[in-house]
Amino acid sequence: MLRKIDKHSGVPAYLQIVNQIKAEILLGNLKAGQQLPTVRELETIFDVNINTILKALERLKAEGLVVSEQGIGYFVVKELSIDAEVVVAIKQLVSKLKSKQFDLYTTLVLVEEVWRNERV
Repeated sequence: MLRKIDKHSGVPAYLQIVNQIKAEILLGNLKAGQQLPTVRELETIFDVNINTILKALERLKAEGLVVSEQGIGYFVVKELSIDAEVVVAIKQLVSKLKSKQFDLYTTLVLVEEVWRNERV
């Protein structure tokens, strides 16, 4: 589900949009051939200006994930998948953290810290 960007995250708005759309493709919520919401709809969903939306869409085009058809819109052209081993590792980590009474927020903070700094 696409949602408003976090204007205080430190991550540029267009990258947050790119990452959300990639996640939707990865999860199978957006499939090859499927049309993305219109630019105006995306502007409303993400609560950003049209230039930010266009920058995100251009990035997705450059990565080969979407194409644009003049006057029609943007379409997903490539589906993403995740390695089964990665899914297993994530499930094991989540299970271990749950058993130690970590909540989702704390887990996300820890993952983000490791992601950014590769240390805890």
